[in-house]
Amino acid sequence: MSSGGKINNVDSEPLDIPGGEEQNGQESSTEVLGGTSTPAEAKKEPKIHRYLKYMVQLKASDLHFKSGARVHIRHKGQLKPVKEPPLTPQQVEEIWFEIMNDQQKKQLATSGAADFAYQLGESDRFRVNIFRQRGVLSVAARRVNSEILDFRQLYLPESMYKITEFHQGLVLLAGITGSGKSTTIAAALDYINQTRACHIVTIEDPIEYLFRDKKSLINQREVHVDVANFQAALKYLMRQDPDVVLVGEMRDEETFMAALNAAETGHLVFGTIHASGAAQTIGRVLDLIPEGSRDLVRQTLVFNLQAIICQKLLPSIKPGVQRVPAVEIMFANSTIRKLIDEKRDDEIPKVIRACEAEGMMDMNSCLKRLVEEEFIETDVAYAASPNPQELKMRLKGISSGGGGILG
Repeated sequence: MSSGGKINNVDSEPLDIPGGEEQNGQESSTEVLGGTSTPAEAKKEPKIHRYLKYMVQLKASDLHFKSGARVHIRHKGQLKPVKEPPLTPQQVEEIWFEIMNDQQKKQLATSGAADFAYQLGESDRFRVNIFRQRGVLSVAARRVNSEILDFRQLYLPESMYKITEFHQGLVLLAGITGSGKSTTIAAALDYINQTRACHIVTIEDPIEYLFRDKKSLINQREVHVDVANFQAALKYLMRQDPDVVLVGEMRDEETFMAALNAAETGHLVFGTIHASGAAQTIGRVLDLIPEGSRDLVRQTLVFNLQAIICQKLLPSIKPGVQRVPAVEIMFANSTIRKLIDEKRDDEIPKVIRACEAEGMMDMNSCLKRLVEEEFIETDVAYAASPNPQELKMRLKGISSGGGGILG
């Protein structure tokens, strides 16, 4: 029953979704976000609701559709098929086109992919990416927790609160897609919202978490809805008098330079980037920049970078906790700035290990804590570790040391 690549998991017990396609006659209070559609009139409930409601019931994280394959749901980190026949390309198109507006269909037709958010009822929200592969449609939909949790509820280290105390500079959240970066940033922004009277502007594609004004005034701009693209949003950002800015993803030179300029001119800027560690994040940022301008950008980072948080999301064994974040936390102290200035990025991990008293934490320290507090299995920790042998020594109480690093 091959369904292609990672989606196929013959060892997974198939999921049995209640109900059937005969469901009808229910009034839909759901709206498509990220488009110009108007609230739905009373009509037959969209077919996709059956799958989305089951995801909510399971507290599952992701839903996958692939033409010619069974629907799959990711539950507790494992991808499982549903107990239904494979869907034809026409069925996949019919199910998803039913909830898409003309603008999203046009984007799919012209670029081969479309992103949008979809809200089910009052509280359940999904981030959807629909794309063509081998000439037919596939879809990945992620359930976004409607409640914005704080760092403690996310089981993140207490030192994470330090990133909310900055009033200027650049804070980067690094990790692969699905590593929980958006959730962590939402926690940071909501804490600022609760504690500081300021203006927060977010630029997202699509908007994932909806904030309510508390002490702060928050404006959320969605790419392709409120503004044409990230570049256009950043172009007019300074005219909007922001104090805190979220740039949903730093994906090219123009986006990064605009965000860095905002940090340099006295704003606190949060951004996400795909990288696996603090040192790699510096390299990833510089890879976005033409070679002739990299030294200048490096100097700008020396003065404006405040922190890099690298995150992985791991399956948990603790009752009531499905997944837990493992993080590397780097704050740009004088030693870190010196290493960046002198292009000694490869020495950053040693400084992180030596500066735990300042709230820094390397990935192995976090994994050790998660194992000892019985959040994750040891094998999971080894698989996530950048240095499994060193982690094994730490779990046995043997320290690798870090002398002779600072200065």
